[in-house]
Amino acid sequence: MSKKNIAILCGGDSSESIISVKSAYNVAGWVDKEKYNPYKIFMKGADWHLQEDGKLEVAVDKNDFSITLDGKKIKFDCALIIIHGAPGENGVLQSYFDILGVPYSTCNAFVSALTFNKFACKAFLSDQKINMAKAVLVRRDDKMNPDELVNYLGLPMFAKPNNGGSSFGVTKIKSAQDLQCAMDEAFKEDDEIIIEEFIAGTEVTCGVMILNGQEVVLPVTEVVSKNEIFDFGAKYAGQSEEITPARISPELTTLVQSTTLEIYKRLGCNGIARADYILSSNTPYFLEINTVPGMTGTSFIPQQVAAAGGAMPQVLTAVIEDTCARKR
Repeated sequence: MSKKNIAILCGGDSSESIISVKSAYNVAGWVDKEKYNPYKIFMKGADWHLQEDGKLEVAVDKNDFSITLDGKKIKFDCALIIIHGAPGENGVLQSYFDILGVPYSTCNAFVSALTFNKFACKAFLSDQKINMAKAVLVRRDDKMNPDELVNYLGLPMFAKPNNGGSSFGVTKIKSAQDLQCAMDEAFKEDDEIIIEEFIAGTEVTCGVMILNGQEVVLPVTEVVSKNEIFDFGAKYAGQSEEITPARISPELTTLVQSTTLEIYKRLGCNGIARADYILSSNTPYFLEINTVPGMTGTSFIPQQVAAAGGAMPQVLTAVIEDTCARKR
């Protein structure tokens, strides 16, 4: 039986492209080489090329998503999308692969676009009795009244880019006078920002997947940031403590896990995803869902899989088989 050719897509156009590349190298290391041929494909704007150690860069033929090595055309049985932000998390690549009929590891184009937009995702889930912080959407040319925002959301509050899962451009606002500077920082990352009320509590995150029809909800991780907010430094530079399983009651753990699975299924997600919450008064408040979670050495999903007694190579094999089975 011939091996399947697996494209591992990394890079992208967001501020987290370097994290994507690190994730892709981990994923390539987890691939079962007896079953699959992994190829790391780096994407930045219109530049798509094979990125392998010790090999010349080989351009991707975007007409059929293939590469040519040693005169032989290689097409892919599936694509593992490990791109955080555009174009891998917002539905753009998903639409491209839908046209070509190439199966991919993430949510479909609509769900990817919906979950990438924090405000739209919250609106979609608003009738599901899921607790969420109050929020206001602001576009670049909108005129805002700081006092009205403070009256509605209270202080402190957060400004963050609306589209994307990055921790870049996130600011905690402590006074109405800080609002414009915080918005300017968020607008560096996106043309839309979300202003959200602050909820004091414990930050947790929970991974979930449905692979080959099997529902798997991972242990909950508690996030204790050494910084005032869980920013990029806390996320990737060791400036946080991540405790798995979280130091919460079994009842609250079950509630977070069941809510995560409910959100995943309600949205129609595929593959591996992760939902973030603030726990306040034993109530989980949903923040956002990440449909292309990180796979670096410090990322949550590998931690949670290990805490559950699993191993990422086995999980990845299940992801690949589930993805290839969806081929049109």
